[in-house]
Amino acid sequence: MNPEPTVATDLAPTYEASPEGALSVRPRGGADSAIKLSIVIPTYSEAKNVAAMVSRLSSLLDGPLAEAYELIVVDDDSPDRTWEVASGLIATHPRLRVIRRIEERGLSTAVIRGWQASRGTVLGVIDGDLQHPPEVLLDLLREIDRGADLAVASRHVDGGGVSDWSVVRRLLSRGAQLLGLLLLPGVIGRVSDPMSGYFMLKRAAIENVAMQPLGYKILVEVLGRGSVKWIAEVPYVFRERLEGESKVTWKQSRDYLRHLVRLRLSRLPLERFLRFALVGASGVLVDMTILFLLSDAHTLAWGLTRSKVVASEIAIINNFVWNDAWTFGDVAKRQSAPGARLRRFAKFQLVCLAGLVLNVALLNVQYNYLGINRYVANAIAIALVTAWNFWLNIKLNWRSATR
Repeated sequence: MNPEPTVATDLAPTYEASPEGALSVRPRGGADSAIKLSIVIPTYSEAKNVAAMVSRLSSLLDGPLAEAYELIVVDDDSPDRTWEVASGLIATHPRLRVIRRIEERGLSTAVIRGWQASRGTVLGVIDGDLQHPPEVLLDLLREIDRGADLAVASRHVDGGGVSDWSVVRRLLSRGAQLLGLLLLPGVIGRVSDPMSGYFMLKRAAIENVAMQPLGYKILVEVLGRGSVKWIAEVPYVFRERLEGESKVTWKQSRDYLRHLVRLRLSRLPLERFLRFALVGASGVLVDMTILFLLSDAHTLAWGLTRSKVVASEIAIINNFVWNDAWTFGDVAKRQSAPGARLRRFAKFQLVCLAGLVLNVALLNVQYNYLGINRYVANAIAIALVTAWNFWLNIKLNWRSATR
């Protein structure tokens, strides 16, 4: 269980955390109906910037939202006592709340901790160093009011950009985005600026969703795990820091890569694949048993080719029945139209035929051209074809099986 941060005000938040360390945001309580927007400001050693940030945000939001917003500073026990400076602002900025975390660290978890303590129907995040122009918040909020589940401030749409970044820094940023596209194209490719740390989203998009962020790219976690359908993007120009020091380190780059890998693995339907593989193993047993009963000289003594064709077909039927009832049983129940099961069986036959052709091709390439031992080559071919068959069946046959 993650430790509870120390709260620097009397506004104690409620936290939800699973035994595995996953964090979740609970639905808003009825007593919080007056709050529409909750903006989290994660900080570490931002004592020189926090007062200006809170003042600008308050001035910006007091008009359109009056008392229907809150600002939540979540500070990781900064050595410059940012949390103390922020707490001193509460008397003049009553919409401000401050959380001081003693044992936890990290921008992404700080954001989620702030959301957990929040009361708004719309959640947001903005850096505490004034590099994100606060005025863009109103543009983001307008997109949410229009119906967007997520509104992202982007440097890569018309009107957006960076100020005085060096060529190296630009290449590193784009390289990180390209890496994300390679590992998670269906996640990273949904927005032009997945590295952005400036956005708003509807609370409902992440309610009760188990999140396990790593590093500082919280938007990647939201895109990867949240229920986000409509995404809007608004331009902003990333500004240079005026006070304090940059927090970008090689450790954060390493954490970003680990975060991508973690999300990639979480999106693989491993449980279904294990079931599919077990069913495939039972098919091998059925195939070998039928082949023996039909072709052995002490049984029916059929010809080998005819015996193999019959054995293979019985194994295919065995595999289809078990996969339809067990591996993809939940999907099959939803595909209950007349003739649906017969169509699934026909597609399964075609996938198995394609897998057989691929198996033979892989076996020959490995054995004849790469010089790999025939039994090792066969095992490799079977493993690859099993994964191939599984992927094809999800895409063409049991198409709703994403988990």
